[in-house]
Amino acid sequence: MNLVRSELLKIRTTSTWWWLAIGALLSIAMAFAFNAWVADETLSGNGENLGMTGDQATAPAQAANLYTSGQYLGLMFVMLIGILMVTNEFFHQTATTTFLSTPRRTSVILSKLVAASVLGFGFWLATTVIDLIAGATFLSLNDHGTLLDEWAVQRALLLNLLAYAIWTVLGVGIGTLITNQLGAVITSAVLYLVGTQVVGLLFMLLANVLDNEAVVKWQVIWPAVASTVMVSEGQTDFTPEWWVGALVLIGYAVVSGVVGILITRRRDVS
Repeated sequence: MNLVRSELLKIRTTSTWWWLAIGALLSIAMAFAFNAWVADETLSGNGENLGMTGDQATAPAQAANLYTSGQYLGLMFVMLIGILMVTNEFFHQTATTTFLSTPRRTSVILSKLVAASVLGFGFWLATTVIDLIAGATFLSLNDHGTLLDEWAVQRALLLNLLAYAIWTVLGVGIGTLITNQLGAVITSAVLYLVGTQVVGLLFMLLANVLDNEAVVKWQVIWPAVASTVMVSEGQTDFTPEWWVGALVLIGYAVVSGVVGILITRRRDVS
């Protein structure tokens, strides 16, 4: 517990997380405005024009989307926090001191993973409270009620928490792979923002070549897509069931944690 508290203290004493928190709040505002428009159109019977059909056109599905607004960029921000938790040690040249004071490197990485998950929970809680207030107000004013008693909504909220925790763990894993702070931040941000679009395009092209739309669903192997899928209701021509996204993301978290521990145990930090 002392190591975890130490890791949390290191983050609190820097201003970076404040900037990331502000970015997360701004992303919520933009995402909620867009999702509210989509929900209004869909629940008014125009969902098919937006590609919303089947389960995704229902009120609970739209409520789940509203209550998880801002997830896309929010997950990137918590990933960056996880990266900074590791790369700060090398940037400020405190890694040697850290590993000398705690020779068991596995304990150090585990403490970072736990602390990262705690921070992920904090970001999820703050963003979810904002989404719940705004979403409940929007839905109630449109005569749909809060819909918080629907399992689809409750599941989306819980899986969104899992997503925030996992992406901070992924950030720690990336930080152990790329210890250069600037390199790790730029690489991960580009892969998240640009890579996600490229992966979607590649699978669309592959589906056209194979003349099989089902191929598009396999873009869920990309973690950013998996996060979106697992808080969505039902499946479409382009996305699989929510549990597929959850399994993919959990797999990434396990591999990231194990690889991070193994690399740190073998790395020369002198």
